Amino acid sequence: MAIFDALLTFSTAQAVTATAVGTDKVDLSQKRDIGEGENLYVLFTVTEAATAAGAATVDFQVVVDDDSALGSPIVVGTSGPIGKADLVIGKQIAVRINPQLASKGERYLGVNYVVATGPLTAGKFSAGVVHGVQDGKKFYPSGYTVGS
Repeated sequence: MAIFDALLTFSTAQAVTATAVGTDKVDLSQKRDIGEGENLYVLFTVTEAATAAGAATVDFQVVVDDDSALGSPIVVGTSGPIGKADLVIGKQIAVRINPQLASKGERYLGVNYVVATGPLTAGKFSAGVVHGVQDGKKFYPSGYTVGS
């Protein structure tokens, strides 16, 4: 389970059918040292399964831009394309924020949902910055006994 900071949340159950930027962004002119010396991730969560008539994919991107609308973003982290069949409710995708983002000289940090071979007919996603990623989904074989 991840703990999210409201000021570091980029979208909450955002409906995405075509390529779109997250509903919120972080102004790095106000929060300059975000994650300095630490590994930070953007954790994307599927809150409504993705569907499409074709073989749609979504690339979950962490971006920076000098424009608050994130109109010409520079990608500083990406999941790569993920097929709609894998974008089921509850699926989480962690994308590491490139620690070199400060050297890009851009003011805003945000996310971009890049839909290819779309559009999607449904799909909602949430995204926010987290310090660490814990999957909590470890499975071990059964059938062993613990001796006394």
